[in-house]
Amino acid sequence: MQIKLDKLDLTILSELQRDARISLQELSGRVGLSSSPCWTRIKRMEESGVIEGYTVRVNAAKVGLPDTVIVHVTLDSHSDEALFDFGRALEAIPEVQEAFLVSGDYDYYLRIAVADTRDYERLLRERLYKIPGIRHSKSSFVLRQLKQSPLPLRR
Repeated sequence: MQIKLDKLDLTILSELQRDARISLQELSGRVGLSSSPCWTRIKRMEESGVIEGYTVRVNAAKVGLPDTVIVHVTLDSHSDEALFDFGRALEAIPEVQEAFLVSGDYDYYLRIAVADTRDYERLLRERLYKIPGIRHSKSSFVLRQLKQSPLPLRR
């Protein structure tokens, strides 16, 4: 269910996407509200699920996971049970950062973080290819990330 967001809500969200650690006082000043109404809006957006949580961006290379692999996966079956089971199996693999059920030639796009090609090969053998129902996969190593952006919130 989508909730109605006004210009102030969208400005608050944009600022929080830019810096989730911003103080309430600084955020209030940037959006032109006093602290109490600003906090009320944040709490409303948290309770309604617009704000799902707060996180930290970690530099993958500095923690030993410099390589990203995009994996395109096709399953043998498209039953609800097969899709559910595949999704649950992916949840148990921490290297899988994102998984998208997609339309087109493949069923899923996965974004995977690994140390190097040898680490990816290990992941394929030990984890991914042990998931039942995978018919085909195609892997592409990311050479360089060109853009990473917050959501384009319209004001």
